[in-house]
Amino acid sequence: MDIVGNVLPQVLKDEATEDKGEMARLQSFVGAIAVADLVKTTLGPKGMDKILKPTGPGQEMTHITVTNDGATILKSMYVENPAAKILIEISKTQDEEVGDGTTTVAVLAGELLREGEKLIQKRIHPQQVIAGWRIARDVALKRLRDISTENDIESQEFHNDLIKIAKTTLSSKLITTDRDYFADLCVKAVLRLKGSSNLDYIQIIKIPGGTIRDSYLDDGFILKKQITIGCKRRIENAKILVANTAMDYDKIKIYGTKVKVNSMDKVAEIEAAEKEKMKHKVDKILQYQPTVFVNRQLIYNYPEQLLADAGITVIEHADFEGMERVAAATGAEILSTFDAPERRDQILGNCELIEEIMIGEEKMIKFSGCKKNEACTIVLRGSSIHILDEVDRSIHDVLCVLITTVKNRRVVWGGGNSEMQMAAACDEEAKRVQGKQALAIEAYARALRQLPTIICDNGGYDSAELVQNFKVELEKGNLSYGLNMNDGSIGDMKELGVKECMRVKEQALLAASEAAELIMRVDDIVKCAPRKRERA
Repeated sequence: MDIVGNVLPQVLKDEATEDKGEMARLQSFVGAIAVADLVKTTLGPKGMDKILKPTGPGQEMTHITVTNDGATILKSMYVENPAAKILIEISKTQDEEVGDGTTTVAVLAGELLREGEKLIQKRIHPQQVIAGWRIARDVALKRLRDISTENDIESQEFHNDLIKIAKTTLSSKLITTDRDYFADLCVKAVLRLKGSSNLDYIQIIKIPGGTIRDSYLDDGFILKKQITIGCKRRIENAKILVANTAMDYDKIKIYGTKVKVNSMDKVAEIEAAEKEKMKHKVDKILQYQPTVFVNRQLIYNYPEQLLADAGITVIEHADFEGMERVAAATGAEILSTFDAPERRDQILGNCELIEEIMIGEEKMIKFSGCKKNEACTIVLRGSSIHILDEVDRSIHDVLCVLITTVKNRRVVWGGGNSEMQMAAACDEEAKRVQGKQALAIEAYARALRQLPTIICDNGGYDSAELVQNFKVELEKGNLSYGLNMNDGSIGDMKELGVKECMRVKEQALLAASEAAELIMRVDDIVKCAPRKRERA
């Protein structure tokens, strides 16, 4: 029937579905809150770990992941709910932008939606809720920036801030018992970058064996390869040529080509021509006068022998990542052709010492005194690969936060201090706003206050009592107080040395607000009809 017959025409395909109004909103809320509740127990220094176990055949033991990193947990999840996917995406973005706060951003978005659901049930329109949230977000952001402090990047106070931020970040990680040692190690690595944000200069190598405390920072770049047989194992004042070029000739290539010959002598002539071609390429390389040749691809015996006879140390089959790091650390250019020997000074990398070393039971190549002296390597040791993977994730998070702090330089007190102060600012603003938007601002404040509440719950402490005592201390003017999770009390963060990067808090606040606002707007979910396979 047509629309005149009071029946709407069918717009969607037969198997497509559509949820509208309250049902669509409920689905969005349930999915997003479920994701937030999943990672909620990992929040804070007393957070619990999750085991991520794949279901594929033969992967039961090799790919198990034990972690409390929010981004790692959420990235490994496959979900159908579109709102849940939004929370997973903002957690990924948080990880890429600042490296930490991945759990915080998901939990805060979930708590905002939980509060938003209560307001919707009170018949407050979503647009009114969103308008109130935007006011609250701006007020919270202003308070966050007002309470942050900044020190000169060259001062000892800023160095102390970096140490404290590293310790605070590590307090929720696996290596929290050794956080003093690793915090100092990470700060030294970041300060070597001299303000650069290029993490390629900091390499992390995982070697099973020993204990976590056996990890160390090595001044130089370490390549997980071996020097070719017949070459020098120690080279001083090295001139390094880095290349990605074919250095092999193979009989299979010849026999795989349709070439008609009268005798095996003709085949030998073809092989000799191939050999001569390779010698010509080696002669071009020798015009650059390097002392070390690093190649991405394999180097066969003949060109390897020619290079070794010329006194050049050969390193073959360096992976793409390792080759790019060698080039970045030594100041070399990566070549694929060798037609500009007159530019050798700009093309060759420099290094004071290259030597073969042993770490555990593995041989590696160490580049010391590189042209760009920012390069360093963090060697991680541990009893199993699962522990090493989690330590690697923890160290990476700390390095990202420290680099962000060096760029931004603004820090705030930790222990839930910034969340409580932002919540207090929202409560004050709600008293000055008329209409239903005031209820949304109060809800925003409750969502912010849930973060320290969850941190207390994860530590097994009485969250209601602690959060109330926290509010009282802030009202008294003790603006540096926060949660002391060592003994379940309220303490002075200045004395405890608990600081956090303001940029991490800012990014989490903005991302969670935007995600919650986006989900709150939803009033219709359309699921497409599944694609049917056509029979041949």
